Amino acid sequence: MNLPKIITFILLLAAATASSHDARQEILDNFNRSGSNHYAYPYPANPLPALTAAPDGYEPFYIDHYGRHGSRWLTKAQYYSEPVQQLEIAERNHQLTARGEQLLKELRFVQNASSQRVGELSDVGAEQHRGIAQRMVRNFPEIFSDGAVVDARSTVVIRCILSMANATGQIRSMAPGITIKTDASDHDMHYMGWGKGEDTLANHLRDEVRPLSDSIFAARVNPRRFVAQLVRDSAFAADSLNSLKLMERTFDVAGSLQNHHVFDGMNIFDVFTGEEIYDIWQCKNIYWYLQWANCPQSGNRMPFIERALLRDMVEKADEAIAQDQHGASLRFGHETCLLPLACLMELDNVNYSCDDLNTLQDHWQNYNIFPMGCNIQVVFYRPQDRLLRADDVLVKVLLNEHEATLPLAHDATAGAPYYRWNDVRDHFLKKINTPTDWATPARR
Repeated sequence: MNLPKIITFILLLAAATASSHDARQEILDNFNRSGSNHYAYPYPANPLPALTAAPDGYEPFYIDHYGRHGSRWLTKAQYYSEPVQQLEIAERNHQLTARGEQLLKELRFVQNASSQRVGELSDVGAEQHRGIAQRMVRNFPEIFSDGAVVDARSTVVIRCILSMANATGQIRSMAPGITIKTDASDHDMHYMGWGKGEDTLANHLRDEVRPLSDSIFAARVNPRRFVAQLVRDSAFAADSLNSLKLMERTFDVAGSLQNHHVFDGMNIFDVFTGEEIYDIWQCKNIYWYLQWANCPQSGNRMPFIERALLRDMVEKADEAIAQDQHGASLRFGHETCLLPLACLMELDNVNYSCDDLNTLQDHWQNYNIFPMGCNIQVVFYRPQDRLLRADDVLVKVLLNEHEATLPLAHDATAGAPYYRWNDVRDHFLKKINTPTDWATPARR
């Protein structure tokens, strides 16, 4: 993206006076939501809605699933060390206020606790996947009845493997009469987690829009008040500290604490005002939208990086239908896969596309889509009283255990949220099989 376009976007964002009352209020009501992808899975702490009963004569027999790993530690040691290093500069020069000294103590405690655990699954993350699996079995007991086969696969990243282990362990404890197979192999990574790495055009487009999100953050977020409460001399802070980095990294740590029981009761959001938290969240929301969602700024390319993942889901479902088997295909990966997958599947408004980033928060909120432990469950239903045929199969899709809509018409047999599998299958395959002028690796 060229410089004039970047400047235009920044000017538009700075000139905006109205923003989403609902999103702002949701953030102010619960600062944890501002953590974006660090937001801990909010269910069942927040009530889950009742699921719509299946049409008469139908029962569930198969689940096709993709889930993000549960809550984790931050993925780079520098995310913990950088705010500490910035405050230590002020400490060495006797410039810290009392609140600055307290914050440095708190950040050092968090950094020490994170030692040798960067990117790993947390205790909260393990609990999340046990809970999701427990509700899956309770919601759809027919799928996990005796004789069922569950094929569980993970990316080769340890937090995903442990998420799979916690989920399958919970399922096994509730349904001892089933067979569970688990695997985590580079063999599957082209569709499970790192297939996007092969999409060189998508990588280029993400690099191209990154200066836009960086510039928006620099233009939107003012660290002056934040730093003044921590450092005595504003001139010293301006000359010696990277105030914007200190503010952003402290914010990242603040949003991550919710993912660990060791930090229960600890709060460092209090060094921010509510409006600062909302402003930073808006910038993070824009970043995630530009990098991984169906945004025109990157040519609406990003959903299609998960073509191979959606194709695998379709093929596994067709196999289950053909064999008239009951069970599940469970996949454990990352939010950078689930978000574009949800866009590609056009679940609810996740596929939203807009040029005006000033209004994005009115229509698209990252915390509603990909918190820690986020998941997509495609649940398949068959008639109870006749042989299974593909044209008899119904499906509904759950996004984070909420019934989601698809861009397909209903008929008298399959009212919302139920859809005919043949219609859904044809819609998905048409999208991922349509030739484009994009550079598409043969493996995908």
